[in-house]
Amino acid sequence: MNQPQWERTVTVTTADQTHALAAALGGVLEAGDLLVLTGELGAGKTTFTQGLGEGLGVRAGIISPTFVLVRIHPNLPDGPRPGGPDLVHVDAYRLDSAAEVDDIDLENTMDSAVTVVEWGRDRVEHLSESRLEVDLHRSVGGNSAAETGGVLDFDTEDDDEPRTIVFRGFGPRWTVAPGLLDEAGSHPAEEGGN
Repeated sequence: MNQPQWERTVTVTTADQTHALAAALGGVLEAGDLLVLTGELGAGKTTFTQGLGEGLGVRAGIISPTFVLVRIHPNLPDGPRPGGPDLVHVDAYRLDSAAEVDDIDLENTMDSAVTVVEWGRDRVEHLSESRLEVDLHRSVGGNSAAETGGVLDFDTEDDDEPRTIVFRGFGPRWTVAPGLLDEAGSHPAEEGGN
């Protein structure tokens, strides 16, 4: 399924707003949900995932899994969602194909956890018939390597610059956008069909 069921765009101006939006989303996620995060370095993928973790009620300390590929953050029995799903956080940047994704064996946790895959587009769609794509865009800074003559902007300290976050729902799980995206001041884009 290549066309999203729906698309919503939300603009945030601070890292705290990114975190809070993701925490609210984490509160409605269920075991088996697959999220695909896309955005350049410093776009806020880790901040977003930390917010999801808070909303899911998993153990604190979420950092990018760049060098280990996968980190599992267990649900806290005394957190806001006791008995809720764990968070599986994946960095697929160095994985070149869906076959390499299969090698890290996410199938074992897909049904019992919320799986968040950074850099997962065109690599993880086969894992679930439904997915939520989240594209994070920095409004200023965050120059790509092509724009800076081959030098990547690793300055992620500009956490409080505006960001645009685009959400797209695919498959039967996401036939309707979560209401919190409309309440967050999003701008409904075209409603897509199957």
